[in-house]
Amino acid sequence: MRFVRFGSEKDAKIGAIKGDAVVDLVAAGSRWTRIVDIAKEGEAAVRELQKLTDEAATAIPLTDVSLLAPIERPGKYMAIGMNYAKHVQEAKEHGVDIPEYQVWFNKQTSCVSGPFDDIDPGLTEKLDYEVELGVVIGAPAKYVSKDYAKNHVFGYFVANDVSARDYQFHSKTFTIGKSFDTHGPIGPYIVTADEIADPHNLDLRCLVNGETRQDNNTKNMIFNIWDQISYLSSAFTLDTGDLIATGTPEGVGIAMKPPQFLNPGDVIRCEVDGVGVIENKVVESSAR
Repeated sequence: MRFVRFGSEKDAKIGAIKGDAVVDLVAAGSRWTRIVDIAKEGEAAVRELQKLTDEAATAIPLTDVSLLAPIERPGKYMAIGMNYAKHVQEAKEHGVDIPEYQVWFNKQTSCVSGPFDDIDPGLTEKLDYEVELGVVIGAPAKYVSKDYAKNHVFGYFVANDVSARDYQFHSKTFTIGKSFDTHGPIGPYIVTADEIADPHNLDLRCLVNGETRQDNNTKNMIFNIWDQISYLSSAFTLDTGDLIATGTPEGVGIAMKPPQFLNPGDVIRCEVDGVGVIENKVVESSAR
């Protein structure tokens, strides 16, 4: 299934994609009113809601709705850095130390925005893009083995790990430069795990104003998704609804020669085959 949230944040509705339309799940008889509660219930809820969606007599054309971030504000949004070999090389060239272990940072959850929302640069002078495959945690995970990690994935989404590069390097944690408001567009929906045969063989791309900047495949991750869940859960519990951004490939703006950062008017399109497309426009900064 493909779950969405639509309308406005003050009156968000949950839905499921049916062709080129959205079924309002609550109107169709859903016992759940939040996506996170569906993720908590897992496969049983998905089966029940699939039946409701299939039998729904009415659906709203996608062109008539505004899509929101496809899950309510999560407790945690974790992102892994330098997880594709060529991107590691880019980082080395910019003086980033390459550690032995997985490199993680937080994106503050207030950064999360919708799949087609505008990006406000804020005070950064070095706005950048990063296409990534995102993961939504289903059953809580603690001390999970790599072999069992897949059982804790509810679904997948497209993420743009928008980065304020100047602020990013103010501190080694990266968090502040990864967490500006509007710098976490995700969506367009959550594709449930049963719909993705192999999350480690998906093409992903980022285009800026129609120009392809990033183009790779998730098979080239250094640490795959099961490695990531196992490692994170060795330290703390991954709760239902938590988000993971699984890394970006080479081609980010800061690594171009010369660097090419984003400016107002630029349109960033992030694609993951089988998962979807998000597209966001950079607007004039509200801080100026």
